[in-house]
Amino acid sequence: MENNLSSVYIKPKKKKRKPKWKNIILFAIILVFLTIFIISSINIIKWLIDSKSTEKQINEVQEKVEVVEKEDNESTEIIENEVPSSDPYWDYIKMSLIDVNFTELKEINNSTVGWIQVLGTNVNYPFVQYTDNKFYLNHTFDKSYNSAGWVFMDYRNNKDDFDKNTIIYAHGRADNTMFGSLKRIIYNGWLSNKNNYIVRLSTESENTLWQVFSVYKIPTTNDYLDINFKTDENFLEFANMLLERSAHDFNTTVNENDKILTLSTCFNDTDKVVLHAKLIKREKRQ
Repeated sequence: MENNLSSVYIKPKKKKRKPKWKNIILFAIILVFLTIFIISSINIIKWLIDSKSTEKQINEVQEKVEVVEKEDNESTEIIENEVPSSDPYWDYIKMSLIDVNFTELKEINNSTVGWIQVLGTNVNYPFVQYTDNKFYLNHTFDKSYNSAGWVFMDYRNNKDDFDKNTIIYAHGRADNTMFGSLKRIIYNGWLSNKNNYIVRLSTESENTLWQVFSVYKIPTTNDYLDINFKTDENFLEFANMLLERSAHDFNTTVNENDKILTLSTCFNDTDKVVLHAKLIKREKRQ
């Protein structure tokens, strides 16, 4: 019998279909990534809009207000609290104060407390105070909603007279607005210039000069945010903690008669950057 191979029929193999559950998982993964992309894009757009709005507000404020440097006069008070001759304090007290007219600032925002200038950074803004420490985390100087927030004094502080520890906050913005540029203080570029170790404030009641004595980055904590102290010993313990924590030796001291200015901002989601300075010169405004 002759083999007829041409007549043999071979049934083609059926392709195996992927189980439906695999398609569902794949679709779910794609949907998750797409959702993340959309949300991230929206957040970036919002951030850019808020950033542009903040920059516009800063420019308008700085165009309206003139920050004037003032020479010492008969009303200037030098704060000398047993400072050794080796302390750079003796050089810093020669630096000028700043003076700001608050009339137009108060017309924009009647919660304006003062003006802050940190040498070696972009910090040169008016600061405000509210009844809590939340409002200005997401409201700008004109009180409109903005995730960039504004520079504000702790609601517990006395705006007319400095407490033993006066605290000012702002967001550490990536575009270097608000306290974004304050992150420089822990790096050599800022630390290598000793002329940077000064903070100047102007309020409606007085102009003041503050000498930096501690800067550092730290995991988020509130142990440096005490305002008042029961005893001089408590205050000295607090001041020594801040001195020991510093990432740089500023060759200065703090004693029980000093007043401290604290600037605090976020370095990232888990860490803070903090600056502490002591009051060394003041002048009552007329």
